[in-house]
Amino acid sequence: MRLQLLFFIGLSALVSDGESSHDAERRMHPVFSLMGTGSNPVGGGRFKRAMPQIVFNALRTEERYAEYWQGMAAQTLDQQLDSKLRLNTQLARNVMLFIGDGMSIPTITAGRVYLGGEEQQFAFEQFPYVGLSKTYCANMQVADSACTATAYLGGVKANYGTIGVTAAVQFKDCQAQAQAAHHVSSIAAWAQKQGMATGLVTTTSVTHASPAGVYAHLANRNWENDAEVVADNGDPELCPDAAAQLINSPVGQKLNVIMGGGRENFLPKGVTDASGAPGRRLDGRNLIEEWKRQHTNSAHYVQNRRELLKLTNHTSRVLGLFAPYHMAYHLDASPAEQPTLEEMVQSAMEILERQSAGRGYFLFVEGGRIDHGHHDTLALRAIDETAEFDKAVKFARSHTSTDDTLIVVSSDHSHTMSLAGYSSRKNDIFGINDGQLAADDLPYATLSYANGPGYDSNYLREGGAVRRKNLRAINMKNKDFMFPSTVPLASETHGGDDVAVFASGPYAQLFTGVFEQNFIPHALGYASCLTDRNMCVDGGVARRPR
Repeated sequence: MRLQLLFFIGLSALVSDGESSHDAERRMHPVFSLMGTGSNPVGGGRFKRAMPQIVFNALRTEERYAEYWQGMAAQTLDQQLDSKLRLNTQLARNVMLFIGDGMSIPTITAGRVYLGGEEQQFAFEQFPYVGLSKTYCANMQVADSACTATAYLGGVKANYGTIGVTAAVQFKDCQAQAQAAHHVSSIAAWAQKQGMATGLVTTTSVTHASPAGVYAHLANRNWENDAEVVADNGDPELCPDAAAQLINSPVGQKLNVIMGGGRENFLPKGVTDASGAPGRRLDGRNLIEEWKRQHTNSAHYVQNRRELLKLTNHTSRVLGLFAPYHMAYHLDASPAEQPTLEEMVQSAMEILERQSAGRGYFLFVEGGRIDHGHHDTLALRAIDETAEFDKAVKFARSHTSTDDTLIVVSSDHSHTMSLAGYSSRKNDIFGINDGQLAADDLPYATLSYANGPGYDSNYLREGGAVRRKNLRAINMKNKDFMFPSTVPLASETHGGDDVAVFASGPYAQLFTGVFEQNFIPHALGYASCLTDRNMCVDGGVARRPR
């Protein structure tokens, strides 16, 4: 603690007492020498609180030469010209919106290293068009997954914690929720009006904030079952919960595909699910049984991977609830019991294509547990979930045509995780920085959070003093390791920075530049003739040339 205090006092003195601009530049931008061989590296190796001497050469021999980088740039230029000079203005018969919940830009960057190196790319990063989405809520600088779902699915910015309603509805205002004038319809509703097949797939509960944006109107995102409404002194008859709306609302009833977790929100207390977990409903209703009664024999309820993969090509609808609440993290899941996100997307696409009757489909897909990993500062879990999310995107793009299927990949909001310098190429992204030591002569993690529960797992309190733990003595590759946090909080917060938007297919060029998040469904709707009927012919199954 005394060392840290002296460091900050010294730094303050440097800034206030005339540190030269050259000295300041060297302090802020340290230079490392990474090339050399044996015990006599060129340039003397790393310095400025250096780690034990480590010598790094270029990742590949060819990377030392300008021709390598020039050739790579020329190849990228050819790709850009090829994709940008031929605009696709065909009708987007099918539309898929993939949301990596909490998938910030640093999450993507760290994920590349997890895939094998800084030069790697996720499948969605190969999409030709990229933009930035501004994620703030109507009343908050930093958004949650509820107001953002209203934006990217309904086209309207809403208040923090509310779903599918305008900003006229305040958090927990049951009376305002009940007013139809405040309801915001989603792009799924727009698609259903035009006869398209529709579905949602998530790794969270299907009643959670993001998927609820497809079908629900809620003054409180936590109203996933009627017990939660009652706990807030609300009237479930006046303000039905998310599960009830999914089964009984016009949009929910028409969904061909519903997959994720959340069985407990559909079952009454006193009834247990296949895993033995009790239901949470107070109204005595078994909404799963109600769903079965609503639909024909070609509609199927499935609870595990085996049942999902056994569905026949006669299936018209599926309700797949694979967990009492959220589905397990990929790193924890039983492969025999829980389907992957990719497998759920594959099954969803097959059903939607059959049921579309030539009019196309809309599919919403969420990699929801990226967000949960970040909230607990479990960076390994969050980034592994990102890799799983990308597998689903890759399947969708490789099994559809860019001529008639628009795929957009984005996030609802960011997180506070960052990547700190200055590590060598291919350094373990989940390990310690191999470039320098901190001012307390201890190593620090490449990944860390501005706040969160990782504070307590990375600091020691001894005799009233607080000091950092030595990360060399900790297994940071443990999937339950909480990465360092600067500010102690029970749950790490979201971040307010913009998130990336990647697009491929008809009118993907609309998703470039910097735009408000609520622009997304309007652009999707335009591409698929859901919002601009004047540009469409033949009842919306073809587009009139501009």
